[in-house]
Amino acid sequence: MIIKKFQASTEQEAVLMAKEEMGSDAVVLNIKSTKHRGFKKLFKKDVVEITAALEEKQPTSSIPSSRINVAVAEDIMEEEKQPTAIEEKLDNLQSMLESRMKEIDAENREKPELKEKKEEKNVNFSFLQLVYNQMLENEVDEKYANQIIGEIESSIKKESNLDSILSGIYQKIVLKLGIPHEISLKEGEPALVFFVGPTGVGKTTTIAKIASDFKLEKKARVAMITSDTYRIAAVEQLRTYANILDIPLQVVYTIEELNHAIEQFKDYDLILVDTAGRSHKNKEQCREIQHLVNDCTLLQGMRREIFLVLSAATKYKDLLNIVDVYSQMGTYSIIFTKLDETSALGNILNIRLNTSADISYVTSGQTVPDDISILDAQKLAKHLLGGGE
Repeated sequence: MIIKKFQASTEQEAVLMAKEEMGSDAVVLNIKSTKHRGFKKLFKKDVVEITAALEEKQPTSSIPSSRINVAVAEDIMEEEKQPTAIEEKLDNLQSMLESRMKEIDAENREKPELKEKKEEKNVNFSFLQLVYNQMLENEVDEKYANQIIGEIESSIKKESNLDSILSGIYQKIVLKLGIPHEISLKEGEPALVFFVGPTGVGKTTTIAKIASDFKLEKKARVAMITSDTYRIAAVEQLRTYANILDIPLQVVYTIEELNHAIEQFKDYDLILVDTAGRSHKNKEQCREIQHLVNDCTLLQGMRREIFLVLSAATKYKDLLNIVDVYSQMGTYSIIFTKLDETSALGNILNIRLNTSADISYVTSGQTVPDDISILDAQKLAKHLLGGGE
């Protein structure tokens, strides 16, 4: 892993510097503002310092493919004792884990037969075991939990402290989650965005939230199309949102009508297409959606994006079946809904690692236009390690 720091007058400039030097895959781990006080501020401007990391790609072998540079991680932890440092993002996670370790030690002291084994145990191993169990508690797949712990364990030095170990695991999860994909607008390049997924995951409400953000906040020209004619309530729900936002809406039944609607909205910045919810078990219905998405006619300069909408409350086994069926549509990003309906968010990391698809938006309620945001990888990593709200 490559970890570097960049300073600039604004956060945006610092992020751009990191992207230019380290590439688009660089992930921001920490942001710290330095404000000069007293006499100094007359001569020196305030600066923003970011810490960025890039995971190096290495050939596959029996040894874990990526390792944390523990020495660098320790330097960061030692240097950044500011309120915005990584340890504050983890809140009291470390103290909670250390308390649990003390409890385990106390239990072992009461069991003489375990004394010899306890003395042989490495303190770092005990700490890693607690973190591992915490990830499993948050329903991270055992395979990925082992992968993360294995990569960290192989790079731990005997003298490494718990701060650096926890920081390394935290950073590893953030890097694996990657940079979330957000719908962007480009001049002269209309975006045709399809939303697909199983029934009952909240596609229609999610589209309304995104439409509201782009219309009201980004001042974009937005149009909506729905092919979800199987549910009358879905059409009426979207029509209500369209009327409130003063956004045109077309209802289509065939791919020919879809192409006509695309032609009609060619001068708009963003065209959002709601598709009918389909069970992943019904292959024929899924092929209908695939035909609609992949075989429609794109106009010159128009780009197509696909978002697979999934519920965070769905069982992992079912999610694997769903992403397998929808993988035939080509490249897609993932939106996770209903984060408020589950306390275990490990499936977000699981599906990210299983599909390599970018995670995009997450939603946590029914309120439009609120209750939607871009995935916060740092917040999710903290939650998976037991530092959730």
